[in-house]
Amino acid sequence: MSQKSDAAQRPADKGFTEKQGQYLAFIYTYSHMFRCPPAEADIQRHFQVSPPSVHQMIVTLERNGLIRRQPRVPRSIEILVPPQRLPILEWLEINQSTSL
Repeated sequence: MSQKSDAAQRPADKGFTEKQGQYLAFIYTYSHMFRCPPAEADIQRHFQVSPPSVHQMIVTLERNGLIRRQPRVPRSIEILVPPQRLPILEWLEINQSTSL
């Protein structure tokens, strides 16, 4: 029997995986900072992933009942998870070149 202690493998304890939690935290943070939900392009830039990866995650979050969207309405993502259940958003490290 294989024991997987990684929280990303056990979504049942929080209702979402660690990766899904980071997407939810980003959507929540962005929505409060800019007073509108992010576009998929905004999410793509933050996580530095491809457009299909972002879209698939949005579809998965919606299918799992973690977000809601309005069909054919841009920036319509609504978080359905109470804010106190969201993880703290981890910001990606930016490699800065020392040479100018």
